Amino acid sequence: MSHIARWVLASLLVVVGCAKRSSEPAPPGLHAAVADSAQAEGALLRVGAPLPDLEAVAQNGERVSLKALSGKPVVVYFYPKDDTPGCTVEAQEIRDAWQELAGTGAVVIGVSVDDAASHRAFAEKYALPFLLAPDPEQRWASAFGVPLKNGRAARVSFVFGRDGKLAKVFPSVKPQGHARELSDALHALGA
Repeated sequence: MSHIARWVLASLLVVVGCAKRSSEPAPPGLHAAVADSAQAEGALLRVGAPLPDLEAVAQNGERVSLKALSGKPVVVYFYPKDDTPGCTVEAQEIRDAWQELAGTGAVVIGVSVDDAASHRAFAEKYALPFLLAPDPEQRWASAFGVPLKNGRAARVSFVFGRDGKLAKVFPSVKPQGHARELSDALHALGA
C-alpha cells in the first residue's frame, strides 16, 4: 500500500472513530486536494434557506451586507475569475439585461476570489453596473456551499426572494443565456 493510500485510510478511520490518527505526515499538497474535494462534495444552499449573514466591500467601495438587503430580491452569482472569457460573457449579459433586472428591484452581486482591485478593473473595463464582492478567504463560497476548483469558485447562482429565502439555485451555470435565466427567475417570484 502506498504512503498516500495508508495516510488516506488512516484519516478515514479517524473520522469514523475506528483507529488512532496516523503518525505519518500527509504528502505535500494532499491537504489542499482533500479540502478542494471535500468542498466539491459539499452541498449548495437549498431552496428555502435564509440569505447568509455576510459582508464585503464591493469594487465601488460600497459595504455590502446581505442581512441589510432583507425585503429586496437578491441575486448572488459566483464565477471563477475576473476578465476571463466565460466570466466576461456572463457579466456582459447581466450588464446588457441590467434595466430589466434592476426593474425587478433586485440587487445583483457577483462573487469571486479575486480582490477588490481586480473587481474594480473588471467592472470599469466592461461598465458593469452591479456589485462585485471579493472573496479571497472563500467565506462567501463556503457559506453558500459553492464548490472550489484550484481555489476558484464554480459558476453557481442563487436567487433570493424579498422574504430573504432562497427561491432558485442554478448549480451549473452556462455563461451564455444566464442573464435571461436570472430575469425569468426574478419575474417568477413576482419581483
